[in-house]
Amino acid sequence: MKTITILSGKGGVGKSSITASLAVLLAKKQKIVAVDCDVDASNLALVLGVKNFKNQKEISTNEKAFVNEKAKDCKSLVDVCTFSAISWNEKKSLPEINKFLCEGCGACKLLCPQGIELKKVKNATVGEAETDYDFPLVFGQLKMGESGSGKVVHEVKKLAEAKDADIMVLDSAAGIGCPVIASVQGSDYVVAVTEPNPSALSDLKRALQIVQHFKIPYGIIINKYDLNKDFSKKIEEFMQKNKIPLLGKIPYDKKFVEALVNLTPIVVYDKKFVKVFQDILAKVRRTISNY
Repeated sequence: MKTITILSGKGGVGKSSITASLAVLLAKKQKIVAVDCDVDASNLALVLGVKNFKNQKEISTNEKAFVNEKAKDCKSLVDVCTFSAISWNEKKSLPEINKFLCEGCGACKLLCPQGIELKKVKNATVGEAETDYDFPLVFGQLKMGESGSGKVVHEVKKLAEAKDADIMVLDSAAGIGCPVIASVQGSDYVVAVTEPNPSALSDLKRALQIVQHFKIPYGIIINKYDLNKDFSKKIEEFMQKNKIPLLGKIPYDKKFVEALVNLTPIVVYDKKFVKVFQDILAKVRRTISNY
């Protein structure tokens, strides 16, 4: 199974919309599975108009620290916690752990092994859905206040890899955090999405460092390029200087907003965009062997 990951340094540049349209076109010729790895704010299902979900289950990818009576007088635990999750209860002469701040790192367990227990917690939900476009969607959702998003992404990818498909189309989270690293790792190609403004380009450069670390081939899409043609030219100059392929330039169009409101990928909502995305896929195919 080949993996194409779509990422962006900055949020709100149209990454999920682009993922949905690429998936729809790929599914016309090959068996694919779409994967939403933005487990902190999963929304690819919305773009694809998914209404019914199935096989949802809670999973545990993280631990949290719990105090017992043997931690009595272990006041030094307050200072060892990097996440400020431990406070001191003078009345009980015991440390108290804020479950929303605890990351389960285990530092407190090392300092006070007899008074701290690390326990698995149900920190996320994973599931599947059928789309109207002849391919399944696999997704994950981190529970509110929980941590371990990178490990959740790993579990979501494992679920998708079990599917009978030729290609995994993966919608990564924005930024450079753990879920992005987990998404990019093992990919065959990365489609990086940006828009013509300094913030988007700066964040893109940082995200590309992750891609380069894993030595994965990649190219860039400039979305809404015509909103600032001068800055789009600067992005292209950056790409030429660094020998980065330009996969495509997508113009700003209110049809994208209408498509999102109607929970429909743009290549389905307005056929004039089909060729734009087909040209992007053609460039990706030329890079990935054995397609």
